[in-house]
Amino acid sequence: MQAKKVAVVGGGLGGLTAAALLARGGCEVTLYERSKHLGGRARTTEVDGFRFNLGPHALYRGGAAMRVLERLGVKPPGNIPSPAGAHALREGRLHTLPRGAVTLMTTDVLSLAGKLEVAKLLAGLARIDTGPLGRMSMREWLETRLTRKDSQALLGALVRVSSYCADFEALSAEAGLKQLQCATAANVLYVDGGWSTLVDAVERLGREAGVRLELSSRVEAVVLQAGGARVEGVRLADGTVHDADAVVLAGSPADVAALVPGDAVLAMEAREAVPIQAATLELGLSALPRPDALFALGLDRPHYVSVHSASAKLAPEGGAMVHVAKYLGGADTEASEAELEAVLDALQPGWRAKVVARRFRPSLTVSAGLPRAVNGGLAGRPAVEVPHVGGLYRVGDWVGAEGMLADASLASAEAVEQALVQRIATPQRRAAGA
Repeated sequence: MQAKKVAVVGGGLGGLTAAALLARGGCEVTLYERSKHLGGRARTTEVDGFRFNLGPHALYRGGAAMRVLERLGVKPPGNIPSPAGAHALREGRLHTLPRGAVTLMTTDVLSLAGKLEVAKLLAGLARIDTGPLGRMSMREWLETRLTRKDSQALLGALVRVSSYCADFEALSAEAGLKQLQCATAANVLYVDGGWSTLVDAVERLGREAGVRLELSSRVEAVVLQAGGARVEGVRLADGTVHDADAVVLAGSPADVAALVPGDAVLAMEAREAVPIQAATLELGLSALPRPDALFALGLDRPHYVSVHSASAKLAPEGGAMVHVAKYLGGADTEASEAELEAVLDALQPGWRAKVVARRFRPSLTVSAGLPRAVNGGLAGRPAVEVPHVGGLYRVGDWVGAEGMLADASLASAEAVEQALVQRIATPQRRAAGA
């Protein structure tokens, strides 16, 4: 049987992964990317020897993305961040960040009662059944499970850094706690060379499997059969139509809706989607003024700063690649460059004299869709298969019931592979048994 023809629209890490998996499964795959470069939000640029990701990126070692990459044979190089040099940031001052039993007992960010409450919760964190918490907000869960404000502040900060989300009124407790469980179980990996290392590896594997990559090729619309019940292919901006048995859209809810104009269901999903956003300041420094200060996490404000080059190869010899961020959401949706500079002042005073390269982004989209409690959490996100349009699928960090961030993106790519490859294999098995 001739392999099923699949068009993948979008060359981010999720789209590339879907294309590589499908090609390995026997599909004839063409990937269309509107820009000249692959990677999407996983792109990395080099400036004066510093490797700039689009904001602070971390790969969860126990998450779906690592599982799928390992299936492809990709072994991401890098290291987990060291617990040394980590601080809590409160009222602009550094404090000991609880990272274990000793630091939990010695930190001054918790009262004695708060320390006992947090210790008890963290000891049982892995055993928390998150299934029933889909419709409970992260805020409600924190206030229900923890009686003290200092305990809530610390756990909230840990959830923020795990999920990149600060909107606890909207975030499902199920999603937030699953992220925290994943982070504490196996930690994260900072990738050598930045996330373009992953993009390049998946691109190479896709090409080897037969994926045809069409760059600078903008898809204008999905072509549907009369009545719109099934896909027939894609139409490019130059007017050419390319037939396909299945179309995989790897983009945001708005991207998907725009490619199927007039579809009321997809348009509604796009309107209701709430992106996760952050303000970021990325800095390449010639040296660290304080080599022993590598990380700070805000307790009273949604701030984060980390020296990623302490764990991964992202800077020239002696230099440092530093990420500062403010998680946006809820009532706090803005950040100035000066605000993020003040965060770094606390961790690395004197850093301004060491700046080689810098980049500020006041509003960077971290994820296209926040798993909201009002929708039922992870289970309430759109499925990979568009139910009312045969042969239409979507991949992204807002799709499917597994994971957040890159984990959700690659898990949805794997789910598309399972759906399409299974449908190819079934007729072949039937024919063989006939």
